[in-house]
Amino acid sequence: MNSSLLTLFFFSLGFLSPSFGESIGKPNVIVFLVDDYDKPETSPYGGKVLTPNLDRLAKEGMICHNAHVTSTVCTPSRYTFLTGRYASSSHSNTFLEECPEGTQALPAFNVGLESDRMNVGRVLADAGYATGFVGKYHVHDTDHSKEASLFGDLDVPKNAEYSEKLNKRKFKLEKLQRDLVKKNGFTWAKNIYWGSLKSPFKGHNPDWTAQAALEFIEEHKDQPFYLHCCSTLLHGPNGEWFKSMMEKELVTGEGFLKKPLGLIDRESVWKRIQKAGLTEAEVGYLWMDESLGLILDKLDSLGIADNTIVVFVSDHGSERKGSLIKTRGTEIPCLIRWPKVIKPGSVSHGLLQNTDFVPTWFELAGAKIPEEYHMDGKSLVPMFEDPSVSVREFIYAEQGAARAIKTDTLEYLSIRYTDEQIAMAQSKRSDRAYKTLLGLSSGISRARYFHPDIFSADQLYDLSKDPNSQKNVAKDSSYAGQLKKMKAILTRKVKELGPRPYGDFVPGKGTSDAEASKKVLDQLAAYHAKEGKKKK
Repeated sequence: MNSSLLTLFFFSLGFLSPSFGESIGKPNVIVFLVDDYDKPETSPYGGKVLTPNLDRLAKEGMICHNAHVTSTVCTPSRYTFLTGRYASSSHSNTFLEECPEGTQALPAFNVGLESDRMNVGRVLADAGYATGFVGKYHVHDTDHSKEASLFGDLDVPKNAEYSEKLNKRKFKLEKLQRDLVKKNGFTWAKNIYWGSLKSPFKGHNPDWTAQAALEFIEEHKDQPFYLHCCSTLLHGPNGEWFKSMMEKELVTGEGFLKKPLGLIDRESVWKRIQKAGLTEAEVGYLWMDESLGLILDKLDSLGIADNTIVVFVSDHGSERKGSLIKTRGTEIPCLIRWPKVIKPGSVSHGLLQNTDFVPTWFELAGAKIPEEYHMDGKSLVPMFEDPSVSVREFIYAEQGAARAIKTDTLEYLSIRYTDEQIAMAQSKRSDRAYKTLLGLSSGISRARYFHPDIFSADQLYDLSKDPNSQKNVAKDSSYAGQLKKMKAILTRKVKELGPRPYGDFVPGKGTSDAEASKKVLDQLAAYHAKEGKKKK
């Protein structure tokens, strides 16, 4: 893309005039990203939980009722939060090894953050920001040709038996991981969880992530800063939250500590849960909320809250994780506070997706975006000024072989398997293939327990009449026009994303049509039904 076209592109995103940016001053930004969290699990969205600091954010800022992620498992979603790009736009070693250029993209846990540093940490650093990363990373790009030497003998195998020697290895390993996060673009990194928790160091510890967040804010209070703070909560199961809080006070991402940090009064959290008439299953919500409260209080004590944007957001829903269904899938809780600009108690019903955060931060920072930086989002600044504004007409989502287009009133999902996936389902090891095609990377995943027509190659739901996507109207002749329109949008979007085919929308090497995919979906539906009977 030449420089004139690039200028036109960013102008089309609705960037503010320099005079407005100068009058506001470069804001600090804190993205507080939680794990596997459904909207109804927050009190601002009506959940029967205790989250007073989220209530505070909603009261003092903006609650967004139509926010979405573009992928619904950790890695691709986190990649998008860090880059402003769709996961299928990745050119990481990990992704290209599984999905070479010119083939259909199957974005899932195979997406890594590229070493070219085209991400929010580096670009904002070049704009004069201190850029910090704390907590769960889970986007490392694996070069299999060098994997053996990445961490050497320090890597900790899953479910290893605990020993003091292993604990020392874990401590050193986390320091190497900090260095790698900084090498990939951030100026500061501390208290890193490389991925999902695993034994013998499996245990949530929001004190540990909060400690690093508070340290970063204190160190950089006198300059613009960006903090990407990623809690391991509320990755389930719920019982693990209570066990971690009451029994694993010393467990962290750098091993077992010698003494507890004591930033959060865990006994107090449990007493407040009981007083509210809640149970052990709801402990994690308040525990997470308390760590956010420490950050909000820190901003107040330093006198920098007024020009600090705080975003509370989830990497994806939980109950429909791995699928592209809107409810408890792509739709996420999103609260944004910026006292200097956003009016208290603001409410937004406009569509937004997680590609849109990075371009927003770039705009507000007055960042010079490298010409080779690819970005798929739109700036949310117009919405900050006027909550009635919607920056987009639809959202696009992708997970494995599934794609989706969602508007305010319609939800369209397609599933198109590759020839390789179809052959796998027809092989002698079909049971293994079925488990893979129903797993978290599939695009169906947990939605199969809640949506009667999820095993359909084409799905259309009228959200105005069916907000929980229970009745597929794709074959209803009265919706033929809407179906055609949604398919056309999907086709156009896939073409915009570059030289990658997708099913019969943009045919290419190894792609299949709806009929071929439907045969596999019928097999999956039968397998799912059989497995359900076994469990019963």
